[in-house]
This record gives sequence, structure tokens and C-alpha cells, in this order.
Amino acid sequence: MIAIVTDSTSDLTVEQQQQYSIQSVPLYVLFGGQMYRDGLDLTTAELFKGLKEGKKTPSTSQPSPAEFAAAYQKALETADEVLSIHISGLLSGTVGSARLAAQDFGGKVTVMDSHTTAMALGMQAIRASVRAQEGRSMAQIVSELERVQQQAGLRFTVESLDFLRMNGRIGGAAALLGGLLNIKPILAVSGGRVEAVGRVRGAKKAQAEIVQFAQDYVKKHGRSRITYICTDGGESTLEEIRQSLAGGDFEDFGLFHFGAVIATHAGPGTYGVGLEPVSV
Repeated sequence: MIAIVTDSTSDLTVEQQQQYSIQSVPLYVLFGGQMYRDGLDLTTAELFKGLKEGKKTPSTSQPSPAEFAAAYQKALETADEVLSIHISGLLSGTVGSARLAAQDFGGKVTVMDSHTTAMALGMQAIRASVRAQEGRSMAQIVSELERVQQQAGLRFTVESLDFLRMNGRIGGAAALLGGLLNIKPILAVSGGRVEAVGRVRGAKKAQAEIVQFAQDYVKKHGRSRITYICTDGGESTLEEIRQSLAGGDFEDFGLFHFGAVIATHAGPGTYGVGLEPVSV
């Protein structure tokens, strides 16, 4: 039996973690002089409320190898092997901590870099869990996830690029372009990095760009699983995008919220879609 471990940037709900028997190891948010566990101690709404009240910009940190070791030890009480899949190593040191911990388990733990984050990572973790429950081998699951990673897409927009720039997740030149009057940046996670792939004037055009991306994606890849993701307040916009895509060849995975770690880097007013082919 193979157990699945991921991290809190996957933004999996507690219900999903229980349904698919996935362990999620939390990252941390340092905010207002206190350290919070992502997904457990601090909500995105509380984070943005604190920012409005004038608290300093938060920062984030990855779990320690010891925390991953504890998760692996727990998983191996009922499983023979562990597949541990995490946020892109170019966005966080999390996968590095996981790999350090895995060294002490005699080859029983396989660590994968998802090359993405948020529910795009969450969908990979759930796919891995489903395949494990079907009895697939570690090699088969890893091979399928590698194919998914080559084809998966995450496209989103933010209210301001300042948060990504301040936290070192995007270059200053791209942030400058995004700061122009009423310009909305269109962003992607490509090759494990956040990249600016376009810019449009106005929120409606940004929304249309994301719809077009999803439509083009399904034309290229066939039936695709889609997840809608946002910070607090983006739900109505995502529902409009959802309606625009109704009738398309999509398997609707649901609407979810970014956790505090992703929100720290993306900022308020962030929304987008994650896609992966149903069959690879």
C-alpha cells in the first residue's frame, strides 16, 4: 500500500484530506510577530484584515525535515511506501526539507516536485491517492504524475504584483508592468516558476483571458479536470468564469480558496483556474 503526503500549499480541504487519506504538512506564515501554521491557525481573511490594520508584510517558511519525518513515520504505520508530493522547489524550500527527511527511511519514501502549487498541486495529490487505492505501483504513479506535470496549466491574475515582487516570486520588471494604470497581469506557473504571460487593461479583459486559456487548453488536451481558485472576494468572478465554460469538455473539480501561504505571496484580488487532462 502507498500513502500520500503533501503540503498545505495544495489547499486541500480537511474533507478532501480525509476522503483521499492524504496527509498535509503545514507551511508557516510569520505575521505580526507570531508564527502560524498554514491552514490551521490563520485564514486568508484574517491575514488580509491584519494587513489593512497596518501589520507588516508577512513572510513564509517551509516545514522542517523533522516535521516531514514525523508524517512519514505515521504514514508507514499502515503503508509500505510513501509518495510525498510538494510545491515547486523554485517557489519554496519545502521539497528540499522533504527530501532530507526521506533519506532516513531506507527508500520507502519517494519525494516529487509537483512543479506547481495551490489546487494544481492538490489535484496531483488526489490523482496519486486514487491510483494508489487502485493498486498501482509507485513507478506507475510517478510516471503518470510526470506526464500530468508536462501538460498541467495554472493561469491566474492578481490585483497587484507587489506581493509577488516583495516576496521574490516574480521579477521587478514584470511587477512594474503590472503596476501601470488599470493593467491586469496574466500569470502562469511555468517550469515551476511564476511567469507573467500577458497583460490586459481592466478586470473584464483579464477574466476573458482566463476563459480563453481554459477553452484553448481543452481543445489541445481533450477532456480536462478544472479547478477554480481565489482569495476571499473572488468567488463571484470565478462563478462568472465557470458559467462561461459551462458546456465545455470539463470535469469540474470545484471552487476553492488559496490558503494563507499562497495568499501571502499573491495578495488580495487573486483568482484563476488550474487544469490537467483527465487522461494522460
